[in-house]
Amino acid sequence: MKLFCDSIRGLAASSIFAGLTAALAFAGPAQASDNKIALIPGGPHPYFAPWEQAAADAKKDFGIAAVDFKVPTEWKLNLQTELIESLSAQGYTAFRIFPGDAVGINSTVTELKDSGVPSAALAGCAQDPTDVAFCLGTDVYNSAYLGTKELIKAMGGKGAIVHLAGLLVDPNTTLRVKAVEKAVAETNGAVTLLQTVADTDAQEAADQKINALLAAQKDQIGGMIATGYIPSVVASKSLRTLGDKRIKFVGIDDDPIVLEAIKDGFVAGTMAQNPYGQAYIGAYALDLLAGGGCTVKDDAPWIQTPQTKRFIDSGTMVINAENLASYKDDLKKITTEIQGSFKDKYLTCK
Repeated sequence: MKLFCDSIRGLAASSIFAGLTAALAFAGPAQASDNKIALIPGGPHPYFAPWEQAAADAKKDFGIAAVDFKVPTEWKLNLQTELIESLSAQGYTAFRIFPGDAVGINSTVTELKDSGVPSAALAGCAQDPTDVAFCLGTDVYNSAYLGTKELIKAMGGKGAIVHLAGLLVDPNTTLRVKAVEKAVAETNGAVTLLQTVADTDAQEAADQKINALLAAQKDQIGGMIATGYIPSVVASKSLRTLGDKRIKFVGIDDDPIVLEAIKDGFVAGTMAQNPYGQAYIGAYALDLLAGGGCTVKDDAPWIQTPQTKRFIDSGTMVINAENLASYKDDLKKITTEIQGSFKDKYLTCK
């Protein structure tokens, strides 16, 4: 997994948000702060690669003493909490966390709050009741629902589909499974869910499960939707290898392999997320909270989800052949708008 992450890090960091600093330069750097902010995913995964560049850009643009991207060695909650505790002891003053476990992370964030250290959930939410200030991420339910609708449209409104789902430890996976099931149910039987294949968002598992699935059931499958980064890449490669464009496929994220497959007609589309924007905006917001001059508004225009009452959608959209050349600009615009209005919309500051 580490090698996979390292191999795409340069691409991911420079793809969507190359030049974003210039796009946000109107805001100018914030007053220099002494805060040390850590961005901590649940474990190694290519989705989080843009966080590293976003951390460096936020540090520079907002005058923050330190914004660091720290990754647990494995997807295990105890390794994540040990890392957080270690960084807290080293003087970090705020944490943006992708929960290794939506419930299990709460005891750690409560300890942080009791010590005067704010935290917020990033890209995946902690389960209420929680002491994280808010959750900023993709509305994963809506993204999976829209992606499935896009797949059904590409299939001509009928046929059997397979859902390539993410890691069961990921708090977003259950929401995505329910969204796919809802979109299928709305067809009143015209589309059926042949199978949900879980735990495919790891390289070895994705290679094994997806290729075995296609070898055994290719003729029964009319379409596939992947709601994890790695199965999106693996399925795109597998469909290209087969050379048969009959099976329609919609993935998630904008890996170059997936984008090239869209261009060549092997993939119908993919759901864009905004990992760079999540980390960039998250660092800006936590710097304000950690400084002691700002608090979260109770009456802000939060989105309520099954996990939390304080959710902010970082943006999602379908990438297909029609907007392949322009979607990056659309995501930049979303990030600019959220960051520019965040303080007034979500915080009360002295």
